[in-house]
Amino acid sequence: MQKLLLFIDKISTWVGQAFSWFIVALTLHVSWEVFSRYVLDHPRAWAFDAMIMMYGTLFMMAGAYTLAKNGHVRGDVIYGFFTPRAQAALDLTLYIVFFIPGVIALVWAGYTYAAESWAIDEHSNITSEGPPVYPFKTVIPLAGAFVLVQGIVEIIRCVICLKEGEWPSREADVQEVDVEKLKEELHVKDEDIEKLDKFVVQQERHK
Repeated sequence: MQKLLLFIDKISTWVGQAFSWFIVALTLHVSWEVFSRYVLDHPRAWAFDAMIMMYGTLFMMAGAYTLAKNGHVRGDVIYGFFTPRAQAALDLTLYIVFFIPGVIALVWAGYTYAAESWAIDEHSNITSEGPPVYPFKTVIPLAGAFVLVQGIVEIIRCVICLKEGEWPSREADVQEVDVEKLKEELHVKDEDIEKLDKFVVQQERHK
């Protein structure tokens, strides 16, 4: 079971990392549009539509990745004091009551939304020469499906935690630096940092 959970974690991670390159493409696109508009005096009407679609795709396709890394926003100030079993019970309740119905509704509505867009060959009406929007709208149910599968994995993790009393492992990836853990690994104490700060201040005064 654990291998299957980690395998789905890897898929969500790969999808999130693959679509993260959209931010590079978006940066280059915006930079070129600014140059084209103000230096070459040749703006492109469809550039704004492309910016919205690229950012929207990046945002939606990162949902499963963020869920796999347990990175969505929650009230950690209170949640962090709970035991693993209490955390799992709370998460499981929220997943069943809110997450599953909400994401299924998203996938279904997104599928209908995208199908109608394909049927009428819909193009953007935000700007003139608007590009087709049906590929972008197709991302909605696709991203929702990835989030739904990852959500099922998280539900299974909650059940395992309720049984075993601790959270099962996750697929490792780049995370924020844990300052306390870093100090522990480098064998640095707060007193050492304070001494270094005083030494630096004294050196600055002597200059």
